[in-house]
Amino acid sequence: MTRSHPLARLLLVATIAALAVVPLFLDPFGYALRILCLMLLFGALGQAWNIVGGLANQISLGHAAYFGIGAYSSTILFGSFGLTPILGAVVGAVLASIFALLLSIPTLRLKGHYFALATLAAGEMARIVANSWTSVTGGPVGISVPFRPEAGPWALQFETALPNYYLFFAAFLIVTLIFWRVKTSAFGYRLRAIKENEIAAEVVGVDTYRVKLQASVLSAALTAVLGTLYAQFQFFFDPDTIFGVATISVKMALIAILGGVGTIFGPWVGALVIIPLEELANSWLGNSLAGLSQFTYGVLLIVVILLNPRGLISLAETLRDRLSRRNGQ
Repeated sequence: MTRSHPLARLLLVATIAALAVVPLFLDPFGYALRILCLMLLFGALGQAWNIVGGLANQISLGHAAYFGIGAYSSTILFGSFGLTPILGAVVGAVLASIFALLLSIPTLRLKGHYFALATLAAGEMARIVANSWTSVTGGPVGISVPFRPEAGPWALQFETALPNYYLFFAAFLIVTLIFWRVKTSAFGYRLRAIKENEIAAEVVGVDTYRVKLQASVLSAALTAVLGTLYAQFQFFFDPDTIFGVATISVKMALIAILGGVGTIFGPWVGALVIIPLEELANSWLGNSLAGLSQFTYGVLLIVVILLNPRGLISLAETLRDRLSRRNGQ
């Protein structure tokens, strides 16, 4: 805990209260509410990535594979068999966990950028398979989520974005709670020991390979569940979008790193910056300067890393400490 522990608690309560109330004053059909929904969803995704990328320093660039597995599993089960997306989310989480297990067994022995490249290749492989398997995924044409309001709330489909907002809000809180529970547990201490010095962690008896494997599977399962929520919110997606390196994998990592990797509040701060920035850039510029939003938050990430590699939260704490020392003189 930091020295601002009481202030951090107050800030947490105030933030939760604001997030719970603000949507009530927005147009339920409006663009602003959709941006808030995406902020919460990608904040939760950044928090799920934070378990393996932040605590264990395993920089994964293949999380889009888990995200896509969750989206496709629930959509196919709902469209072809009429099964509730809630069950589809469970199936997607199981399939993503199996995929993460198969991927992690060989790749977790790799170090640094070799691990990142291996996960990047796995995500790209998932995209290629989805593009080729047209009988199941629809291929490059994409797949639509059937709109069945008669199925009720169990279909996770709503006429306005307001119920989606509170659904994403609950998902964000749950994923954040899971992250906090992991971080403060013995499991989390082992992960951070691996991050600081993996060889030293092994010397003191930490089974580093097993711990990293468990973190990867947990992170994959949470990401897949969030993929289901995304599918029911967007109603249409294609392999290039749902398995996209820049649109999903890199964005998840950027959100956590920009806000403060390995911290509880970091992914929310990162999503608070990146998602509106990207949406506004796309809205203002359209297709005239495609990719400018990614370039912009890439530059922002570089600036933050140069100023303080620990992210915006740590940068704010540094500025606060400097002001406190200056006022105390």
